[in-house]
Amino acid sequence: MPGGRCIAISGGMTGPRYTPLTESLPATVPFVGPEAQERHMGRAFDARLGANENIFGPSPAAIAAMQAGAGQIWMYGDPESYDLRQALAADLGIGAENIVVGEGIDGLLGYLVRLLIGAGDPVVTSEGAYPTFNYHVAGFGGALHKVPYKGDHEDPQALMTKAAEVGAKLVYLANPDNPMGTWHKGSDITAALEMVPEGCLLVLDEAYVEFAPEGTAAEIDIHDPRVIRMRTFSKAYGMAGARVGYALGAAELITAFNKIRNHFGMNRAAQAGALAALQDQPYLAETCAKVSAARDEIARIAAANGLNALPSATNFVAIDCGADGGFAKAVLDGLVARGVFVRMPFVAPQNRCIRVSAGRPEDLAVFAAALPAALAEARG
Repeated sequence: MPGGRCIAISGGMTGPRYTPLTESLPATVPFVGPEAQERHMGRAFDARLGANENIFGPSPAAIAAMQAGAGQIWMYGDPESYDLRQALAADLGIGAENIVVGEGIDGLLGYLVRLLIGAGDPVVTSEGAYPTFNYHVAGFGGALHKVPYKGDHEDPQALMTKAAEVGAKLVYLANPDNPMGTWHKGSDITAALEMVPEGCLLVLDEAYVEFAPEGTAAEIDIHDPRVIRMRTFSKAYGMAGARVGYALGAAELITAFNKIRNHFGMNRAAQAGALAALQDQPYLAETCAKVSAARDEIARIAAANGLNALPSATNFVAIDCGADGGFAKAVLDGLVARGVFVRMPFVAPQNRCIRVSAGRPEDLAVFAAALPAALAEARG
């Protein structure tokens, strides 16, 4: 200190007083990022195929819009995301009052849980489904109730039955599913909606719906108060780092987000990029075609190694490694050691699989070269 002086901290001084709920939670995150793994390894991955990012990237028009937006980054983003909401409303044939834009689906899930879930409130999801939703429920003190997958698919009927049994306020269902890539027909979702118990809201996560076969998106009246749908620019539009998601639902519910959301949470350049991406539908179609080709190549690589790839309606493929979770983890570790970033489901029996994101031909060539040695090592 200047003048040789120092400041003594009183022995009686204390730190912040956390809530009992915060004290009870682990200081962990649902996913370990590839950057953390690269720092641990001391080198970069040769193929980044684990986070379900769209490696084909955003539309050139979106990139140009974000570059132009960088010059205006001294301004806050529009707290209403007005232009983007108007464009989405026109595209979907609904009112702008039925749309809220937020910091990716993850951010919107956090807001939704904050809106509806207090200490001890029951919430239903599938065992092994998207863990970030569970993270938010735990963070607000909700009580999670889980049902198993059925044939590598989430089980809408079991979810609704459990929701009625426990008096759930929220029930979460992803269509298509993460981490398995499986999907239900939209008509199956609308049938399940008729089973939603009184006072419960279905959270329908449609992050991957642009990749899915026609008829996967359920035809649901936008004014139906029993459901909220989550979509994103992170996947098919290739803008995961921009963090732009949106929710669709009845106007009363959408308006309620204004009570608790971060009104200046949206990045101004990201808003401009999402608007430009939405307006470039030919590029979206081109990307979806590349993803479809990549899924086929991943399935071919799996078959060449005696493995089975599950049919997928997403931008990743779950590969059945043919044994248990311990074996799949050994395969995953072998791939990571060889410079290939992949992930795997967390819960049996789905954890018999590894999950490989769609990549460019050169990325999948790295995966194809590494997989035989990883398998041999795991078997050895």
